[in-house]
Amino acid sequence: MEHSVEKQFTSEIMNKILSTYQLDTNFKKLGDFENYAFEVYHEGEAKILRVTHSSHRTQKELESELDWIQYLHGCGISIPAVFLSPNGNTVEAFQSEDSVFYASLFEKAPGNPVKLVDFDEKLFRIWGKVIGKMHHFTKNYQPGENIQPRYQWDENDLLRLEYYYPKSDQEALKAARNVVAEIEKLPKTKDFYGLIHTDVHAGNFFYDGDSIHIFDFDDASYHFFASDIAIPLYYFLISKHLYGTRGERNEFAREFMQAFLEGYREENELSQECIETIPLFLKLRDVDLYSVFSKKMPAEERTERIQHWIAEIKERIEKNVAIVDLDLNSNLK
Repeated sequence: MEHSVEKQFTSEIMNKILSTYQLDTNFKKLGDFENYAFEVYHEGEAKILRVTHSSHRTQKELESELDWIQYLHGCGISIPAVFLSPNGNTVEAFQSEDSVFYASLFEKAPGNPVKLVDFDEKLFRIWGKVIGKMHHFTKNYQPGENIQPRYQWDENDLLRLEYYYPKSDQEALKAARNVVAEIEKLPKTKDFYGLIHTDVHAGNFFYDGDSIHIFDFDDASYHFFASDIAIPLYYFLISKHLYGTRGERNEFAREFMQAFLEGYREENELSQECIETIPLFLKLRDVDLYSVFSKKMPAEERTERIQHWIAEIKERIEKNVAIVDLDLNSNLK
């Protein structure tokens, strides 16, 4: 979280939020990267409180995210329910100096965080199945009354590349622009494009051995379905083989994609044209992350692992290659 936001998020603001939602005064902080996340309690029952600063999202943007979550939850997809405040709102606003903090309350997802030992064909298949189911139902989603539609993929703040890429990285900047330009040419048909989560990596769901329970829909946007397939693959490879060779990544990518796509196809049709764009969205994740590290992580705070990651990303962007080589004409059909 930016230091300027941290200074404004006082104990007084937190106490107002707890009081408004009639929550117990004890809580546990879970995260603070782009939003604050807390485990809170109502009469001893655990729930999840998310607090967002107005520099990150507007109230309308948050309400549109929660409208979609409620729709998917109603379709039987295992995602945490949204709780209304005592005032009947999905989002409550709290003034702080010259800005605002927005609070929303969610059901706590069942299951547990995913561990490396959980990465097997069963999990990959379930992972694909849930995303396929989300894509199937999102095709018929219509925003509720007075709900502002979520933004389009190319309205993402991280794609202000000239703003986030260091001035010394002109070669990477030019190559990144070309990736974005390629994606802009893709058709936005109903079976190719729609409102998606955009960030279903293993850190954004819990696993109970039989099902995954997805959360953190903060980055949901109208995007290409192939992106929701590329992102799980990308972060799986980073989790398992940040320091691995390209050959090792290729081998594990084949195992992952075969099981993942089997599960996906149980819930949603997947064209060969869609599959063939997956490498392009692996490249886009590199483009996005290069902006993320510039925006969120000063050089002096970067660990050896992060420095290695950034160096690899920059090299791939400049060479116009994805994190892995996929045999798009054989094992993914």
